[in-house]
Amino acid sequence: METVSASVTIMGRTYKLRVAAEDEAALRKAASFIDTQAKAYGKQYAYNDHQDLLAMVALTQITQLTKIQDSLRYKDTDLAQRLQSIDGVLDQILHPTQNSL
Repeated sequence: METVSASVTIMGRTYKLRVAAEDEAALRKAASFIDTQAKAYGKQYAYNDHQDLLAMVALTQITQLTKIQDSLRYKDTDLAQRLQSIDGVLDQILHPTQNSL
């Protein structure tokens, strides 16, 4: 896995990182999103403490991530149950004599 140096700026502060080459675009997009959201919160709440603004961004994004993960877990469980049901029906169709014993 090839790594590259990447610099991103969030709230006027530059961060230098080494990331996998294939992750660089996602890193830049994430940094841009964080910077934009933090600045928007600063304007919305007339607040300038960068640490608090970044904490607000982190909280809102992790809250959304948690909701998505919970939804995916439910969908995975629901899908597994449906597949078991289909498997049972197929088993009855493909092996009718085994099921009548």
